[in-house]
Amino acid sequence: MTTPEQRLDKLGITLPQPVAPLAAYVPVVRTGNHLYVSGQVPLAGGESTATGRLGQDLELEEGRIAARVCAVNVMAALKAELGELDKVTRVVKLTVFVASAPDFTDQPKVANAASELIGEVFGDLGRHARSAVGVAALPLGVPVEVEAIVEVA
Repeated sequence: MTTPEQRLDKLGITLPQPVAPLAAYVPVVRTGNHLYVSGQVPLAGGESTATGRLGQDLELEEGRIAARVCAVNVMAALKAELGELDKVTRVVKLTVFVASAPDFTDQPKVANAASELIGEVFGDLGRHARSAVGVAALPLGVPVEVEAIVEVA
């Protein structure tokens, strides 16, 4: 059986150091056997990988790429909290916020990129409930933010 870290390696993904909080919150809160991961934005190397709104400044594929970076940052926060990702027993839910123009309705397609990566890394344990929500703006002008709830051993 392969571990999530082995699957990440096979995908060519190295988890970065977790993104430091941008305001008054903590990256992860544990209560009982659940972890709540604060919203992760598409930052890499301390810089935004994209800014703008879907359907106005950015195309669908650019939003999907940003969502995937957010999912990587979710996993980085989890790894920092747990030490090893194989302590995750279930990804319960992702909430994906998509900064979008009023007539943009493909938020679920943007969110799929985060969901698909989580599924690739965690297998059946990564099958989760999800909300994909269109919003007017997100912190730092980024197009996507992803938060997660996971169950752990």
